[in-house]
Amino acid sequence: MLRYFTFFLLLFVVLTSAAQRRVLKKYDFNHTLDTTVWVVEMANVGNSGVYTKKGKLVLDTKGGVTVWYKYALTGSYRIEFERTVLVNGGENDRLSDLNVFWQAIDPRNSNLFTRKGTFEEYDSLRMFYVGMGGNTNTTTRFRRYEGDGRKTLLAEKNDQAHLLRANKTYRIAIIVQNGSTSFWVDGQCVFSAKGQQQGDGHFGFRSTWSRQEISNFRILYL
Repeated sequence: MLRYFTFFLLLFVVLTSAAQRRVLKKYDFNHTLDTTVWVVEMANVGNSGVYTKKGKLVLDTKGGVTVWYKYALTGSYRIEFERTVLVNGGENDRLSDLNVFWQAIDPRNSNLFTRKGTFEEYDSLRMFYVGMGGNTNTTTRFRRYEGDGRKTLLAEKNDQAHLLRANKTYRIAIIVQNGSTSFWVDGQCVFSAKGQQQGDGHFGFRSTWSRQEISNFRILYL
C-alpha cells in the first residue's frame, strides 16, 4: 500500500511540475502596467489611455493603439487571453477592432518599437494579423504582412457568427507550432495557415477607436 501511495505521489509531482514548466508567462494586470514587459504605442488623438484596472488591461483610445509584449517568442507556443469590447456609454466606446499582431519583426530595424500607433505605420513589418470585427464590425480578416508593404489576405469571415458582440468576453488563443499558425475564438479555430512564415517574433494587442478589456493573459510552451 505504501509503495502505491509513493508511486502516485511521485507521479502527481512529476505531472504538476511538467504542467508548470509549460507556462512561460502569466499576467493578471493587478498592478500598474509593467513597462519592462509591455510597450505601448498609441496615437495622440482625443482622450485616450492604456491602463490597468481591477486585474484587467484597458485600451481606451480614440485612435490607434498597439500594446506589444516586449520579448520575442520562439519555438512552438500558445498565447491565451480573454478580451471584451465594451459598449456602455464611454467616450471612446465603439464596437470594432478586436485585433492582434504576432510573429512580428521589422526587417529594417532590430528595434521593433519605433511607431506611434497609427495603423499604416505597421505596413513594413513581417507578421500575422487578425482584425476581428474591423471596419466598424463589418469584417474579420486574416493577413500575412510580408515586410515590404504587401499585406496578403489569407482568409476572411464576415458573417455574423464571426463578427463582434458588444460586452461579450471572448476567449482568444493563438497557436504557433510545426510550421503553422492558427487563431481560435471560444475553442473554435477561425483561421489557420500551414507552411507560412515561422520564427521568432513579437506579439501585440492591436485596436483603434474603442474601449476594450483584456485579462488572463498567458503564454505556454507546446
